[in-house]
Amino acid sequence: MKRYVALARVSSREQEREGFSLDVQEDALRRYAERHGGEIVNLYRVAETASKRDERHTFKHLMDYARGHAAELDGVLFYKLDRAARNIFDYLELERLEQEQGLPSIFVTQETGGGPAGRLHRRTLANMAAFQVELQSELVREGMARRVQSGLFPGHAPYGYRNVRVDGRGLVDVHAENGPKIRRIFKLYAYHNHTLDSLIDVLEEESIFYSKSRRRFPRSKLHEILRDRSYIGEVRYQDEWHPGQHAPLVDRSTFERVQVLLGNATYASHESVYGSGLIECAHCGRPIVFEVKTKQLKSGLKEYRYYRCSRYTAERHPRIRVTEADLDEHVQEMFQRLRIEDEKVRAWIVKVLRARVKDTQKASAERYERTERQLVEVKRQKDRLLDMRLTDEIDGDTFARKHRELRDEEAKLELQIEAHGRQQSEHADLAVKTFELSQALAGKWNTSDVAEKRQVLEILCLNYRMDGVTLCPVWRKPFDVLAEGLVLQGGRGGGI
Repeated sequence: MKRYVALARVSSREQEREGFSLDVQEDALRRYAERHGGEIVNLYRVAETASKRDERHTFKHLMDYARGHAAELDGVLFYKLDRAARNIFDYLELERLEQEQGLPSIFVTQETGGGPAGRLHRRTLANMAAFQVELQSELVREGMARRVQSGLFPGHAPYGYRNVRVDGRGLVDVHAENGPKIRRIFKLYAYHNHTLDSLIDVLEEESIFYSKSRRRFPRSKLHEILRDRSYIGEVRYQDEWHPGQHAPLVDRSTFERVQVLLGNATYASHESVYGSGLIECAHCGRPIVFEVKTKQLKSGLKEYRYYRCSRYTAERHPRIRVTEADLDEHVQEMFQRLRIEDEKVRAWIVKVLRARVKDTQKASAERYERTERQLVEVKRQKDRLLDMRLTDEIDGDTFARKHRELRDEEAKLELQIEAHGRQQSEHADLAVKTFELSQALAGKWNTSDVAEKRQVLEILCLNYRMDGVTLCPVWRKPFDVLAEGLVLQGGRGGGI
């Protein structure tokens, strides 16, 4: 009995246009094998929902199997040549398989014959298939570009909007349920002093859920939403933002304020408070690493954050994992150790700390002056751009694009100057503020984001060790004095 390996592949558009499906192809492949006294020992499928990556992955598996079992096989079956090869490179792999392994490719609905004439016929069909794919891709790109030019999203609308059909056209409307969620998210973050973590909690408390199956907003999704210019009426295409015709959900000033508060840091889904080398294992000296586990609960997926030694699985190493909540409790205990009530002692500590932040104050002032200079230059560029447009040195589209970029940059710099004016002393005197807030750090900790928490921990201590489930800090000066307790010295002048 002959043995064959086969591939069936289809996309939804091709199925609708040409009238064949995976089932149709599989039946034809099996009938061919039976008619020639054989069987299909391995059948690969590429469904209509498969991505290009999945398609390529399946084709690679097919070729690897055929090469590895060439001596046991009598051929590779396909429904048509364009089911086998979407580009010339795939077809050349099939030719090489026949020449090097003696394993022919058989197209059950296309008789191409053998010899040079047959190869010429197959190569012509492969070229035609590749041309059809490239032409279709070009038409799709042109269609997407036309949609963007008319102010429409090229694909699926972002969260907060919905795709609708009006008179046969694909348009975008505000989602009745999710649209108000977007407005609330931006308002809370811009004007209520929230971090991404505290924002997730507040949204859940206000019964603003991500979806019916998932109550809490994913942190990465919140970051993506707060960065998305779609909500001020723009459309993204090929890494550029274009004017859209959909209704904005957020005003520009609120959006720009959020961008300043988010800062320039790129969100990383793996960022953690206590990971990234902050803590070392007391048992082996290796760093404590961070891992996330998710569990399916009745209310939806629940995320749990754990910390363990990087050599957690090593032989004879303690198998200890500590939750982020447990570490938070240790940190709260640290804050309690810093509490002091004597006003004179507090004044002395502030004096010591202020002596150490002069360089920080100078650097902050330099940043402020640099931002002011950048703002003046941006305004000059706007004036020059307008002059160039009035004299027809640039076209309208170029003027609109550059004017928007300069306008956004101007708004960002103005917000930075405003924020600097309100918070300059806090930024410059972070160590001082850390001490001054030491009496209230326990409450402030829960509303701080990952970067702020890390900064506080690095200011307070030189390093941290994890001994079992206990966090052991090595305090920086003068916090070591606070943590160990102040002792009043005897003598006429007194002292500490």
